[in-house]
Amino acid sequence: MSTTPAIQSRLPQVGTTIFTVMSALAQECGAVNLGQGFPDFNCDPALVDHVSAAMREGLNQYPPMTGVPQLRERYAAKIEALYGRRYDATSEITITAGATQAILTAVLCCVHPGDEVIVLEPCYDSYGPAIELAGGKVVRVPLTPGRFRPDFERIAAAITSRTRLLMINSPHNPSATVWTAAEMQRLAGLLAPTDVLLLSDEVYEHMVFDGAAHVSASSIPALASRAFVVSSFGKTYHVTGWKVGTVAAPAALTAEFRKVHQFNVFTVNTPVQHALARHMADPAPYLGLPAFYQRKRDLFRTGLAATRLRLLPSEGSYFQLVDYSAVSSLPEAEFCQWLTREIGVAAIPLAVFYEGGFEQGLARLCFAKKDETLQAALARLARL
Repeated sequence: MSTTPAIQSRLPQVGTTIFTVMSALAQECGAVNLGQGFPDFNCDPALVDHVSAAMREGLNQYPPMTGVPQLRERYAAKIEALYGRRYDATSEITITAGATQAILTAVLCCVHPGDEVIVLEPCYDSYGPAIELAGGKVVRVPLTPGRFRPDFERIAAAITSRTRLLMINSPHNPSATVWTAAEMQRLAGLLAPTDVLLLSDEVYEHMVFDGAAHVSASSIPALASRAFVVSSFGKTYHVTGWKVGTVAAPAALTAEFRKVHQFNVFTVNTPVQHALARHMADPAPYLGLPAFYQRKRDLFRTGLAATRLRLLPSEGSYFQLVDYSAVSSLPEAEFCQWLTREIGVAAIPLAVFYEGGFEQGLARLCFAKKDETLQAALARLARL
């Protein structure tokens, strides 16, 4: 008899993600899926045309490991126009296979066994495993409960001689909060006397509402000089399945990033890179995103206001947190399953964004959907 040798898991605590579980349940129940964070509408047809044109032009072989030069130049120019910092496209901008790969590669290039990495909970579910794969120790600092603002006293207390990296995310998934300029400046002051690196996850950079501005780490020299700044073409152009992102970082950090990048991905889809470069010639699509998503947010929030769900602020991203305490006393995961089965709308429990869970009676809904999808969900949620 043949047997499969056993291996010792590198991630023994990791199983099927809640996003997969809830999406499968939504499909089983015929529920409107507001759980997973991706649009159900199409991208600009012109972007698809650009991909087809690039393929027909024969742009189908390996591009440079660092990314198509025109795309890196366009992205560097965008950062300079929006945030005032000029990155050298040759030595400081790298095209990645999505933001998750960018995050993993940034961690792997600078975190060594025993190093500590501070993450602010609740946080995106790839952060912890990326640190563990590098042999680092995850140090979890909670954002202020209910408000989800950075607690600088607790962050300062968490920094030790072993701290190698701090990871932040604004606009924030899952809370939909946005760091202010004052908070980013305070972070710069906190890190100034240290050698701690920064990973700034800014994939929702163009989804900031009510006239507020996204404050990129790129815009603050004291942060930019120590930061890997991550963004996502998938989020910006409604093509999450294309898995193309960027990392902007000083040349010394980029050199180390690329050492890892070339061996875990090497390079990224060629015709898509050329298509994105051509599409970026017009800034209107990303400059119009705040108004585009604010209209969807407002439509969704107006409908939710007619239910017994209490709305938390949604300052940015395409998420909305709701407090369901007036509807149910169930734990968050059980409530989201009940909501999917009985009401026909899938949501994500906030507790899964914390290690070991942290029950606050909150669920996350995604409004990056067609208006008719949102209206269908609201019609069902009106039963609450």
